[in-house]
Amino acid sequence: MRRGGRSGQGWIGMFGTVMMVLMVVLMLPVRSEISCRSCQVAGGEWRPSDQRLVLLKLKTGDARDSAVPLQATGSRGEVAQEDRLDGQTLAGEEHPQSGRGSEEEPVEVAAASRRKREVLREVRRSSTDRLNVFDRQLGSSLSSSRGGKVHDGQIADARLKYRGRRSTGSGGGSSRERAELRWNKEERRTSSSRQEELKLTSSTFALTGDSAHNQAMVHWSGQNSSVILMLTKLYDFNLGSVTESSLWRSTDYGTTYEKLNEKVGVKTILSYLYVSPNNKRKIMLLTDPEVENSLLISTDEGATYQKYRLSFYVLSLLFHPEQEDWILAYSHDQKLYSSVEFGRRWQLVHERVAPNRFYWSKTGLDKEPGLIHLETSISETQALYVTCKLQNCTEANKGKPFPGYIDPNSLVVQDEYVFVQVSTGGRPIYYVSSRRDLFTPMKLPKYTLPKDLHVISTDENRVVAAVQEWNQNDTYNLYVSESGGVFYTLALESVVSSMGPEGNVMIDLYEVAGIKGMFLANKKQDDQIKTFITYNKGRDWRLLQAPSSDLHGNSIHCILPYCSLHLHLHVSANPYTSGNIASKESAPGIIVASGSIGAELTSSNVSMFITSDAGNTWRQIFDEEYSVLYLDQGGALVAIRHTPLPIRHLWLSFDEGRVWNKYSFTSSPLFVDGVLGEPGEETLIMTIFGHVSHRSEWQLVKIDFRSIFNRRCTEADYQTWHLHNQGEPCLMGVKRIYRKLKPIARCVMGKTYSVTMTSDPCDCTESDFECDYGYERRTDGRCTPAFWFQPSSMSRSCTTGHTFLNSTGYRKVVSNNCTAGVVDLYTARRLPCPSQAPKGLHLVTSEGKLTALLSHNVTFLVFLEQGDGSRTSITVDFGDGNAITYSNVSSIEDGIKHIYKNVGIYRVSAMAENGLGSETAVLFLHVTCQLEYIHLSAPFVAVKNKEVNLTAVLWPSQVGTVTYIWWFGNNSEPVITLEGSVAFTFPREGVNIVTVQVAAGNTILQDRKTIAIHEYFKSHLLAFSSNLDDHNPDVAEWRLDVSRVIKNSMVQATDVSPDQLLVTVLPGLPTAAEFFLLPDKEITEGKPEKTAAHLDQLLELVLGALNQNQVQFTLRPGVQITVYAAQLSAAPLVDTSENHSSSAMLMLLSVVVVGLAVFLIYKFKRKIPGLHLYAAMQDEKEQEMIRSPVSPTESTPSCSSQRELLTSPEPLDTEVNTQPIECIKPHPRVKFSTELPTYIDV
Repeated sequence: MRRGGRSGQGWIGMFGTVMMVLMVVLMLPVRSEISCRSCQVAGGEWRPSDQRLVLLKLKTGDARDSAVPLQATGSRGEVAQEDRLDGQTLAGEEHPQSGRGSEEEPVEVAAASRRKREVLREVRRSSTDRLNVFDRQLGSSLSSSRGGKVHDGQIADARLKYRGRRSTGSGGGSSRERAELRWNKEERRTSSSRQEELKLTSSTFALTGDSAHNQAMVHWSGQNSSVILMLTKLYDFNLGSVTESSLWRSTDYGTTYEKLNEKVGVKTILSYLYVSPNNKRKIMLLTDPEVENSLLISTDEGATYQKYRLSFYVLSLLFHPEQEDWILAYSHDQKLYSSVEFGRRWQLVHERVAPNRFYWSKTGLDKEPGLIHLETSISETQALYVTCKLQNCTEANKGKPFPGYIDPNSLVVQDEYVFVQVSTGGRPIYYVSSRRDLFTPMKLPKYTLPKDLHVISTDENRVVAAVQEWNQNDTYNLYVSESGGVFYTLALESVVSSMGPEGNVMIDLYEVAGIKGMFLANKKQDDQIKTFITYNKGRDWRLLQAPSSDLHGNSIHCILPYCSLHLHLHVSANPYTSGNIASKESAPGIIVASGSIGAELTSSNVSMFITSDAGNTWRQIFDEEYSVLYLDQGGALVAIRHTPLPIRHLWLSFDEGRVWNKYSFTSSPLFVDGVLGEPGEETLIMTIFGHVSHRSEWQLVKIDFRSIFNRRCTEADYQTWHLHNQGEPCLMGVKRIYRKLKPIARCVMGKTYSVTMTSDPCDCTESDFECDYGYERRTDGRCTPAFWFQPSSMSRSCTTGHTFLNSTGYRKVVSNNCTAGVVDLYTARRLPCPSQAPKGLHLVTSEGKLTALLSHNVTFLVFLEQGDGSRTSITVDFGDGNAITYSNVSSIEDGIKHIYKNVGIYRVSAMAENGLGSETAVLFLHVTCQLEYIHLSAPFVAVKNKEVNLTAVLWPSQVGTVTYIWWFGNNSEPVITLEGSVAFTFPREGVNIVTVQVAAGNTILQDRKTIAIHEYFKSHLLAFSSNLDDHNPDVAEWRLDVSRVIKNSMVQATDVSPDQLLVTVLPGLPTAAEFFLLPDKEITEGKPEKTAAHLDQLLELVLGALNQNQVQFTLRPGVQITVYAAQLSAAPLVDTSENHSSSAMLMLLSVVVVGLAVFLIYKFKRKIPGLHLYAAMQDEKEQEMIRSPVSPTESTPSCSSQRELLTSPEPLDTEVNTQPIECIKPHPRVKFSTELPTYIDV
């Protein structure tokens, strides 16, 4: 795993203005799991690090397993460069004659700190597939630390990584003095003097002309190939793009390089380099898409190239784990493409694919090799898990393994497991499928209540998960499952975690390479961080015993448990860069790590420690931080000190770190940016990348370590080593004996060497068993039921006449191979299934929701915890008059489907019954229609201190349970009702805004109206010459403009003040309008009798002008419109009394009936044959406009616009025809208000 984004301080110093990132392209075989940090996924892609729920896989520290973080593929995919030097970190070393290096350090450290985030952002969102990253300022941790192969994923959204801490580099004169003192101490440890210093065979090559380039990507083919490709780039951080590039190729293991710019195109700017994991001769180069969007393909290790244009921008690639020409490409617009010709041709697979949520099928589990697992986005809160054929991803060929929606960014396909997350009621539910079987909820201890969950490992038919529980903030608990991945028990509490620089979770957990079942973890205990070790996959943990003496032979008095050794467990995110800990598959038992001795882990006074016996005893090898690399499959160790100064020496040990010798690898000191080892287990050739100064060209120093070995190893050079835990030889149920190189042997093991191990099974003891699900380990070591767990005497699938396994509270640790002993005592016992009354009946929907859509299938799931399933009948009553009975529980394992034909709330019940008893479960299901449109029906003008009825009209009219939220005027507190109509009294004159929101299911719609409130007014309907209908598009903007023209014409014809006249054109055809007359308060002085007389005069004046055809306007050239007074009024002429006259009320009722009829006829005009009335309701933009007019004149546009029911007729008619008729019928259980407003819109 990665170190959390903190690189060693030693190399940050000397390059203040130039950010150098060197990425090595290598595709190593990796399991298909989810990686963390800048996750990559198996098959060939370095995945971006911005994912939410992350499933991650820890692997052993072999170069094969922890090399490149790969994208999960659901299968074991090879990654390009399987055989690399495991562990290459370069830290600087101070030269005895160095000058001003340390004095310049503080400035450079600050510059590096500022630029580090920019460098991380540049790495193409981590999609640089198999590439090593070297940074001229940050390049301190470039040695590979093994052990944590991590993979991307989410069942929550963060990434599992390791936290990184490094001791800070020193600066200034005192820093230099301390460095010289350290140098003198190391000089005394060397086996030769300065005059007789040991030298390594090396050669140097300068990349001429690339001094300005600040990034490099390197690929070393390996596997008996001498070809190295190197892509250098100038990345402009201000522009955010690559402006220059050079491609170099070596055919002699890096001794010399040839520049290939002319072969790929002199003007071509290259941005990324990929290699097929199954055929390393196949190379793919991507150009900078801002200049030229194309790719270059080589099939001869980069000697020649062919260019192909791309129609999409590649964000990431995923190579097939077996088929060398099969590739998936993810584009910037969330589209997934496939190629079966190594990128020469591409075909669209699917749109709206979630980033990093696509996986290749796994041989032996999936039906065909060309199957793709992917997550498609439905909305911000919903996604689907689908499977698709590579070249034929049609709706007919899609599979939906999970029945329902899942949470976005939660699909993870890893080995034989598939994980998804579904949130219900604000709480996540995690589902797992083993071997592509049905999905089952993951069973954590009942009151775990996880806030966050990450899958760490799926090795050997078991899931290891890190869970942050409801009461944790900076720690996680580790849980382990049985083979099915369903039932989990606690392995270790309070494992340290922190947030990485990209916002991802980093967890201090390390799996040791070469020793099955061995882990190291940093646990927070009493506010102190302590390192613990386990040899049996988390069943037992203990502290590390500190060394008995320090580097100088002085005794260390460190007594457990008060004092112990604590290690930093941060592996490098880059497979060829160093973290704080390293182990290797080919060197079992050897672990090198940085750490401290004391009561807790600290970041100060950090030293280097090594163990040769798998953590039983430790030795201090350096008193400051070094990067330690494995050579010759662990037969030798290379150490390079972390320093900001140029170096020319490194340290070698041939006896597992007991004695170290200093060797020079170059004649001139070099600022080291990174190290690349020869791919292959032998690893005897190494290339160091660096600069003589921060303005110099790239210097590539090739080191050949073969000269320091004088012979090949023979059988006499090996010895046997017995793995043990403090003297206990039986680990994971076997005694393991390894064949290792003798510490005194100085020979080359070579490519033919392989780790050999013999094992003998042990008798089973209690330590070979862990607590079963629902049981907890007490202080005396016994497993007893948790307080919430009631051990069942039988499983729900148990039938009379058959048998079942009854848990003893214990289960054997997965992959434990012990035999005999106490196995019968702790193994679950097979018992006959007894007859039992049904108990624990559960009734839920398949999606875990209490809502369903009308006319859609609803799947009910019925679970029975106890009872004879074969003899227990199940009756389900759907609450709508339909019921169904099944003879036994097993017949409904796939669920019960039902379709509701009416909206409403239904009482659904299930009853389980056999001869011994019965049990019932009930749920209340809300069946709803999708709410598509609402309209607030309100009067244009209303009377002060008189109740106004306001109605929210829904479409469809019956959608199920609905909540209405009302806001009136300037009131900030809403009124919430279950009815669609409310009455409200406005106490003051002026313009008031009424807003209503309607919540139905997950849908919330809103409408808003403006109402003018006056104590006195008169109104009258207007009609127009028939030619106006021919030009009426019946849209809100047209009505608004015509209302303004009518008002201006009436003002000109009558000389009525504009402040006293309001006009609004009503929606629908034939065209109609209404005008309102307001009194002049200066004339009437607010007296009712004067007001009535004044309004009568105004009305008589206006009606006279209308009757004499004096109100006309020109709609367009040649189209003259005449305005008439209609016969009916929509409101009482004078509203001055408490009681309206019977004639006025009759007139009002007539208008209401006519208006309602017009509205309903418009709504259902296609349902009435022969009717050609054209009316519409349109959700007009002005419904959402809120205005605060200063005067009635200024408010006129807003008022008129709020008067209308608006909807485009074409969409509405389409919806009417496609909507199920049951959606409109009222349901007898649901009351829907039909109360009409005081003034109805017509």
